[in-house]
Amino acid sequence: MDKKITLIGSKLANIGEEFVYLGEVEECKTCKFRKLCHNNLEVGRKYKIVSVRSAEYSCPIHEGGVKVVEVELADIILNIDAKKALEGVVLNYEPINCGNFNCKNYKFCHPEGIYEGDKFRIKNVLNEKINCENGKTLKKVIVELIK
Repeated sequence: MDKKITLIGSKLANIGEEFVYLGEVEECKTCKFRKLCHNNLEVGRKYKIVSVRSAEYSCPIHEGGVKVVEVELADIILNIDAKKALEGVVLNYEPINCGNFNCKNYKFCHPEGIYEGDKFRIKNVLNEKINCENGKTLKKVIVELIK
């Protein structure tokens, strides 16, 4: 996977920690570390911290400052049509057509970090039974994005 260097709040800087990059805020526009924080990451993507460096810097946003970390795109857990759920298969992401925001499966039918049309590889098919209130036959899978 493609690893990137960025800065993250010191309290969040732990190996294995995952986050969705939401973009910069107003205070970032004049910061000397702006490029390091924001140029490497894509808004809406989910990242996983794979290493933490010892360097720390002050930051007007993060209490306790920020640390230099190495990140990569995180795996994503999502629901797909059961017929397509085979390990190793490469597919383009299509969100499940459902407007039931209160459904316990909604976050897996519309997960953070992946956009319609994104190419992904199924790493693992989970044997969790999905009770779709709309009668769809779904499987939960762990995928990695292909960039």
